[in-house]
Amino acid sequence: MASLKILGVRVDKVDMLEALCLVDSYIQEGSFHHVITLNAEIIYQAQFNEELKDLINGADLVTPDGSGIVWAAGYLGEPVAERVTGIDLMLEICKQAHHNGWRIFLLGGAPGVAEEAAQALKKDQPNINIVGTHHGYFQEREEEAVLAQIRKAEPDLIFVALGAPRQEFWIRAHREQLPVKIAIGVGGSFDVVSGRVKRAPLWMQKMKLEWLARLLKEPWRFKRMLSLPKFVLMVIKSKSELEAKKKLEKKKKLP
Repeated sequence: MASLKILGVRVDKVDMLEALCLVDSYIQEGSFHHVITLNAEIIYQAQFNEELKDLINGADLVTPDGSGIVWAAGYLGEPVAERVTGIDLMLEICKQAHHNGWRIFLLGGAPGVAEEAAQALKKDQPNINIVGTHHGYFQEREEEAVLAQIRKAEPDLIFVALGAPRQEFWIRAHREQLPVKIAIGVGGSFDVVSGRVKRAPLWMQKMKLEWLARLLKEPWRFKRMLSLPKFVLMVIKSKSELEAKKKLEKKKKLP
């Protein structure tokens, strides 16, 4: 599987079909696999958090989630075919689960959201086997009870919607206790699937403007969005420094 590094953080060069094929192979293997759908905001955070950077680089699959990732990959001369977002990957996996009988657990969101998301998924995929749900507002003292519920349900896959990067750290911390083949962090996907939050229109998705639609609906995200231009400047600077280094090395080799 080909991959690239953006500011020292790994991104795998997979499209949706390739990601789904890998998911199927992970299910067949039977051992635990951690899948991360990565956006520019998290890469920016990883520049100041080595633990987060190491976590991402150690995942089994890191998909390019977000227009910032697609832009950076192209700018660095290593383009990716398309975005593979958390919500799109989740929905496509659920279609496969509908046909393959994979057992799914939904963890996260506000109380009631995971249940509503499960109902919506069952409406679209009547044969889907969602074996359990639990909200993400549990306290640390309740964590063992939540894990016990997951173990009892014996899912093949768990979608964790605790927000990034909390969900990634939670998955890593409990990977030995999770009886699953695949764990995927999906951010706010349950809110959208349940119908509580409307996704950006298709034309905005195609134009890679979902971030703008989100900001217009939730202006309080403005401060978080400031990481995006900072990410762009970091990528531009990193490319300039790499090119300068290559020129210097080439100059040294000249007689």
